[in-house]
Amino acid sequence: MSTRDSERVLITIEDGIAIVTLNRPDKYNGLDMPMFEAITRAAKTLKKDRSVRAIILNGAGDAFCSGLDVKTVSKNPVNFLKLLVKPGRRISNLAQNVGYLWRDVPAPVIAVTHGYCFGGGFQIALGADFRFSTSDCEFSIMESKWGLIPDMSLTVTLRELVPIDLAKELTMTARRFDGTEAKAMGLVSRVSDDPMAEAMNFARELVERSPDAVAASKLLFNRSWNATDRTALDWETKLQKKVLGRANQRIAVARNSGSPDKPYQDRRDF
Repeated sequence: MSTRDSERVLITIEDGIAIVTLNRPDKYNGLDMPMFEAITRAAKTLKKDRSVRAIILNGAGDAFCSGLDVKTVSKNPVNFLKLLVKPGRRISNLAQNVGYLWRDVPAPVIAVTHGYCFGGGFQIALGADFRFSTSDCEFSIMESKWGLIPDMSLTVTLRELVPIDLAKELTMTARRFDGTEAKAMGLVSRVSDDPMAEAMNFARELVERSPDAVAASKLLFNRSWNATDRTALDWETKLQKKVLGRANQRIAVARNSGSPDKPYQDRRDF
């Protein structure tokens, strides 16, 4: 087991599974500047760690994340500039990083939500590949309540899950809805009385597959879902060439042919 932590985000890694915990429970894990920076560091760190095969993203205390801590962030107007300015040629700014960067992490990310999942917190969860929730978790795209629009990568992540009219409704009204309704709308993958336990079981299932095949599958759908047919088919061919005949693909064959305990190697090309 290895453990890494900052004041705002804790990371524990065991058996290829990284558990990332938003750690500001006294403020329902509200997003202040140190939290934005810590989440960004966590995603970038795990992106580079080839031993990590699945990631569970959760919140300490009584909530997943209550969104932007407006009171704290607005104490210094320079903070908004830091959040919104896009440095250099990067695709996302600091505000967008907390949701968008999880898409670039090769390992699949499972967000486990409970309590409150509002605004920026919801956009963090949308950046994950899967969302497991309690039935009574409260969700809201809350920005319009404060005269704002969502700006933490929701325009990329939400469009893959719901039709545009529903996206507009939820954004314009800022209405609250629970985990059961979120599942019905396609915003949540699974609803459970114990979503953390279910996420752990799912992560263990993912760890039993070739880490190269899992990472390639994530990249395949992220690159092709909204692409043209030609581009999507090109990605299939490109990624298949990267896994076919490689060490982990051969190990997968061996594990299904009489050597079930043969261990996979860490990712090489993803």
